[in-house]
Amino acid sequence: MKKAALFFDIDGTILSEETKEIPKSAIEALLEVKKKGHLLFINTGRTMCSIPAELKQFAFDGYLCGCGTYLTYHDEVLFTRSIEKKRGREILNKMAECNLDGIAEGTEDIYLPERISRFERLETSRRYFHSSGLGRECYLEKDDFIYDKVFICADERSNLSEFFSFIETDMEAIDRGGNAYEIIQKGYSKGTACDMILKKFGLELDQAYVFGDSMNDLSMFQYAAHTIAMGNHAKGLEPFTEYVTAEVEKGGIAQAIRHYGLDGRGGQDTK
Repeated sequence: MKKAALFFDIDGTILSEETKEIPKSAIEALLEVKKKGHLLFINTGRTMCSIPAELKQFAFDGYLCGCGTYLTYHDEVLFTRSIEKKRGREILNKMAECNLDGIAEGTEDIYLPERISRFERLETSRRYFHSSGLGRECYLEKDDFIYDKVFICADERSNLSEFFSFIETDMEAIDRGGNAYEIIQKGYSKGTACDMILKKFGLELDQAYVFGDSMNDLSMFQYAAHTIAMGNHAKGLEPFTEYVTAEVEKGGIAQAIRHYGLDGRGGQDTK
């Protein structure tokens, strides 16, 4: 079988949302894949600082973070792109003007509202980040930081259309459901991250395998030749899905790896 590159979303894909760990079945399957010389990458909307420590259970070849804006291979930073500082402040000011609330996500840290937010989703995120040592005394109201993307929440008091019009030249929104959106840099995505890795290693499109479960995985599903949706995936991925596997807690990663023969044990996609 030709050398392959595998790309994994985090939550609900490689990491169980129930146990917050990589299941044993997945670790065992990934070890077999590594033995065969294939490349293994995390491909996430999270910025580098918020990669869960639990992922360090396994030696991935690299981390593709912030929806294609910070890419690493082992200890090498292959690519990085943050929002220009002045433009970043304009976006945050417009967010406040439009009665939205949000979190700015940088490579080094997370920036939260100083005041308590009216959005419980943001307060839940605050507790999570604080428990990971992030976002402590790092506030949106300060203007001495740069960041890579924004996560925003809206309600009936918000003017989403005005905000989206303001950012449409250089940013785009991914709908995460429940009136929450990821605001990412236009022209960069999980799909462009896959493309950069394939070009670096001289791999063809049919040597890429992507694993995901939610709509922020759509760009890599639209890009790759082999697309694997987890058992609890968003329905919007289905038109671009080649294979549906089980949920991660039920051995879904190992099942898909066996299906494609990526562990060297046969499968339907061996060459």
